Amino acid sequence: MFPPIPAPTRASVAPLSLGIDIGGTKVAAGVVDPHGVILEEVRRDTPGRDARAVEAVIAELVHELGQRHPIDAVGIGAAGWMDLSGSRVVFSPHLAWRDEPLRENLEGMLGRPVLVTNDADAAAWAEWRFGAGRDRDRMVMLTLGTGIGGALVIDGRVERGSFGMAGEFGHQIIMPGGHRCECGNRGCWEQYASGNALGREGRELARKQSPMAAGLLAAAHGRPKGITGSVVTDLALQGEPTARELVAEVGEWLGLGIANLAAALDPAVFIIGGGLSAAGDLLLEPARRAYLRNLTGRGYRQEAVIAQAQLGPSAGLIGAADLAREQLRLR
Repeated sequence: MFPPIPAPTRASVAPLSLGIDIGGTKVAAGVVDPHGVILEEVRRDTPGRDARAVEAVIAELVHELGQRHPIDAVGIGAAGWMDLSGSRVVFSPHLAWRDEPLRENLEGMLGRPVLVTNDADAAAWAEWRFGAGRDRDRMVMLTLGTGIGGALVIDGRVERGSFGMAGEFGHQIIMPGGHRCECGNRGCWEQYASGNALGREGRELARKQSPMAAGLLAAAHGRPKGITGSVVTDLALQGEPTARELVAEVGEWLGLGIANLAAALDPAVFIIGGGLSAAGDLLLEPARRAYLRNLTGRGYRQEAVIAQAQLGPSAGLIGAADLAREQLRLR
């Protein structure tokens, strides 16, 4: 057990909070000021799926940073479903957390207020507070990586739904009977508009020995398995024609799904983050065209902005820290 973290004593110093982003391979922790600036960041490898081992790593990171910064509160962002109180992890796909009282566990270890939140919610909050969604009354965040993460910010609050499960936009069924999704259904949006979808399409071309796949195979050293979404994205940014075509196709699926969300939610802006967003306008321009082509009431309504996220991979960490600070203020 770590010794208690020294309590903040400098009343004149702006309050600092600590955000922790738990991923499948890395746990990142950063001290964040009230303006969303990361003052210091440290990382550790995620210690497998063992919940107690992950909690020990969190405690280690908080202790390390707490020795150098006056931390008021700690925010934890992780993939999964959290209860509405921000205290329990109902289910996490990457870790063995099942109805886990994580806040209670960590507050006892850390001696600090702790908030537990979904990583997409945290990233959306950061973009709304400090990034591409500033000053928007209704914002949808989409994070494109292995799948599609999502979150909705309305009038200065993250909308979590009645049971804390809102924002699973990637699992709207966009192609009945289509590709099987890990959730068990077929035709989910994330099977067509994600980094995994991009890699799958590239591998399919290579396995069918299409001459169009020559550049993709060269980048993957002749191994179709090596053609991932990030490989295709990098090639597209370098100007490789097939990679650009594949990114544009994913962009069209992205725009179709965004048009569906616009019909249901009518936000002012869609913020696109995650690893696939690195493709920039190679992805977003086809998405904007498909969005406008499929938008309900097109030509007779205001159109939402589709913009690239500004805070990059640090958004989840920043948002978790800021949400923890907000919770502490409201207590």
